[in-house]
Amino acid sequence: MASIFSRIVAGELPCHKIAETADYLAFLDIRPQVKGHTLCIPKREEDYIFDLNDDELSGLMVFAKRVARALQEVVPCKRIGIAVVGLEVPHAHVHLMPINAVSDLGFKEPLQMTSDELAALAAQVAARVSL
Repeated sequence: MASIFSRIVAGELPCHKIAETADYLAFLDIRPQVKGHTLCIPKREEDYIFDLNDDELSGLMVFAKRVARALQEVVPCKRIGIAVVGLEVPHAHVHLMPINAVSDLGFKEPLQMTSDELAALAAQVAARVSL
């Protein structure tokens, strides 16, 4: 079954379109966290953003950058924050949100970890990174 975003791409469901290319679409979130909350998606449905091929992922980020610059010209803010959650809709997407403080992205209290715990975790992940 097609995701809600694929149905938007297909024209089966309406959206408040911001920008569109042959491969990407940006539209306002219908349940915005802040004024201007925008979603940028690849038109090709892929559930997990890191399953996109490298060209699609980099293309999505370049597309999001262009949308973010326009959004910042319209919605007064210090920055356009970007978030990738990926659990709410099974279609890769990024959230662009005008922000004036870190809390505008909904970050909660930070996890308390010791320097040793951080070092051990960094070493474990670094050992598995393939560049």
